[in-house]
Amino acid sequence: MLSTSQASPAEPIITNPAYTKAVQLVDVGGDRRLNIYCRGTGSPAVIFDSGLSDTSIAWALVQPAISKKNVTCSYDRAGLGFSDAATRPSTASNDVDDIHRALKVIGIRPPYVLVGHSAGGMAVRVFADRYRDEVVGMVLVDPSHEDQTKRIDAIKATEGRAPKHNGQVDRTCLNALVGDEIPKTSPVYTQCVGEPDPRYSQAINDAMLVYAAKRKYQEAVASERQSFGGASADQTRATRRHFGDMPIIVLSTTYPRWKKFTKEQFDKRNAMKQELHHELATMSTRGVYEFVPQSSHLVSYDRPDAVIDAIRRVLVSSEPTKPQQ
Repeated sequence: MLSTSQASPAEPIITNPAYTKAVQLVDVGGDRRLNIYCRGTGSPAVIFDSGLSDTSIAWALVQPAISKKNVTCSYDRAGLGFSDAATRPSTASNDVDDIHRALKVIGIRPPYVLVGHSAGGMAVRVFADRYRDEVVGMVLVDPSHEDQTKRIDAIKATEGRAPKHNGQVDRTCLNALVGDEIPKTSPVYTQCVGEPDPRYSQAINDAMLVYAAKRKYQEAVASERQSFGGASADQTRATRRHFGDMPIIVLSTTYPRWKKFTKEQFDKRNAMKQELHHELATMSTRGVYEFVPQSSHLVSYDRPDAVIDAIRRVLVSSEPTKPQQ
């Protein structure tokens, strides 16, 4: 489902036609192709992974700035955007397998700096652990944590609220499919597909509304959500370790203040979130935690400057130390 940020701009701020169609469809095996958008030159290569149900457009305000000095690649995970339908569960591990294969096919060689937002923050850690010799830095943008679902459920238990039921899929949108898509006449069309986003040009909105209504997109979204607190969390937890002196910057925000929460409930959730983000920063001797003010969870839209600055600092920190003469 298309996402929205805190405020709507008067005019579209993202108009790049690259987000209206597939840029480069890369064969990743199993008769599947991944849509990948690479631009720029220079090493290390910066690889972007977006949050749940999101696509390469999440980095539209960040990628151009970084590509001025480095090769950059963003992509649509299996089933999302312009990529082919997924043929296996949409887990962090399968995400990593796909993008690593794609980078190899198109010749984007390591070293890599990985940038992951939300659930993508878990996937890039799986990537960094699996291919440790290829990764020289990470920027985790308001990242998800493998323990956050359990921690939130523990908070809910103290409040008498029901926990989340991992493994159960909300089939509302899947049941709304008629053939290969959700018809515009469906009563849940807007709930499942979304509405035009004022940040995007009409051409981009038109393209996004088409693919968001498709079966492959809805099935991938459902699979990602099902895997989030289960398989993807377990895969991230299994690779949890110290990353030595790899530069890592964790950018953090607060949860939105929902009316259903009291101030005390809101504060408990934010304290938990900040604790987990601080924990991620301790995974390296050069790990840094930074709070980003004036931003929702969608930091790359609300504060692209903060993301760009963090990536540039990690790139500088990842440069080999020159021996003294």
